[in-house]
Amino acid sequence: MKILIVGAGAIGGYFGGRLLEKGEDVTFLVREKRKQQLKDHGLAVESIHGNMYFPEPQAILTGENAEPYDVILLSTKSYHLGNAIESFRHYVGEDTMILPLLNGISHLDLLTEAFGREKVLGGLCFIETTLGENGKVIHTSPIQDLVFGELSGEKSERILGLKSTFEGTKASFRLSESIEQEMWHKYLFITSLSGITSLFRSPIGPIREQHHGLAKIQSVMQETVAIMEGIGAPLADGVGGATLARMKEIGYGMKSSLQRDMEKSLPTEGDHLFGYLLDQASRLKISAPTLATIYANVKIYEKNMN
Repeated sequence: MKILIVGAGAIGGYFGGRLLEKGEDVTFLVREKRKQQLKDHGLAVESIHGNMYFPEPQAILTGENAEPYDVILLSTKSYHLGNAIESFRHYVGEDTMILPLLNGISHLDLLTEAFGREKVLGGLCFIETTLGENGKVIHTSPIQDLVFGELSGEKSERILGLKSTFEGTKASFRLSESIEQEMWHKYLFITSLSGITSLFRSPIGPIREQHHGLAKIQSVMQETVAIMEGIGAPLADGVGGATLARMKEIGYGMKSSLQRDMEKSLPTEGDHLFGYLLDQASRLKISAPTLATIYANVKIYEKNMN
C-alpha cells in the first residue's frame, strides 16, 4: 500500500519510521522547514526498541505529486486539523482510507464532513515521544501502540488489507473491532492525565501520591465519565475504575503531551479535549467543577502566551 503520513513529527515520524524500517512505501507530507530539516539531517529516531535512521525519507509539500494514496495517516495536533485537511485533500482518491490518531473524538465529525464517513477509519495511539535537536524523534517509554479499525467494527476487505500492511512492524499495530469505544476510553484517559498533569505542572507520580492530588484525579475522571455517559458514548462497564487503576500503574515520571506543550510555550489541545466536554456538560446541565478548573488553567496559560 502507498502510505502518506501527514507530518513527520513525534508520532508520525516514529510510526512512519517503523513502517519504513519494515520496507513499506511511506511518504511524509510536511511543511517547507521540516522538509529541509529531513533533507539536511534525515529522519532519526532514538528508541529503546532500536534506533532508526533514514538519510533521505520521501517527503513532499502539499500539491506535489498530486496522486491518491491508499491510506493517509493523520497525526497532527487538533488545532492544526483544519489546515491539515486542506493540505492532504489533493491526495484523497476514491478508495483512500483516512486514519486519524488525534486525541479526543470531535475530529471525526470534521473529517466526515470533509471526505464522507466511508473514507474515515477510527484510530488512536499510545506512545510517549518528543522532538529533539534537528527534529530527531525521541521515544521515551516502552509503549508504542497504534490501534485502528472500521468505525462500524466490520472486518472489511480494506481493513484486513491494512492489517496485513502493518503486520511485522517493530511496533504494535492492532486491529480493533470496537475502535470507537476504544477511542472514547482513550479520551477519558488522556483527559484525566493531561488535565491533572497540566494543572499541577508535574508528572503523574508526585500528584497521585499526594492525598488531595489523588482526589483530584478521581474527581476529573468521575466528571468526565458522567459527561460521556450523558452524550451516549459507548463506554464499557467499569471503565472509570479501570482507568483509575491504570493511572496508578503508569510510570512515576509520566507526562502528558499537553503538559509538554505548555513547558515549551506551545499551543495546546485544551479546546479539543476539555472545551468540547464542557460544552456538552453545559448542554446536559452536568456539573464539572474540576474539569472547568483544568480548562481555565489552560486558557489562562494560552492568554499569557500572547
